[in-house]
Parts: sequence; C-alpha cells; structure tokens
Amino acid sequence: MSKAATILLRLLLVAVGFFVVTFTVYIFNLDMKLTALIEPFLLKHYDKIERDTHL
Repeated sequence: MSKAATILLRLLLVAVGFFVVTFTVYIFNLDMKLTALIEPFLLKHYDKIERDTHL
C-alpha cells in the first residue's frame, strides 16, 4: 500500500469511529443523562451566587 492510501485508511477509520461514538451517544441519549447527573451540583453552585435583584 502506498503512503497516501495508508493515511486515507486511517482517516476513514477515525471518521467511522467518531461516527459510532456520536451515534451511540445520540441513540441512548447519553448527553442528557450526563446533564441530569451533574444538574444538582450546578444548581447548588448557582444558588450560592449573590444576585443584584434591584430593577
């Protein structure tokens, strides 16, 4: 195999791997499940912030 073909094959494998990972995240809704896990920590942090409530 030529050097160019090897590079293209590796690029194709990386692209397919990236697609498989993102497709799995999409199908199982993993991004929102992660968000649901970290939401209590974020709410706790943002509830501590002082706010200027003057209009």
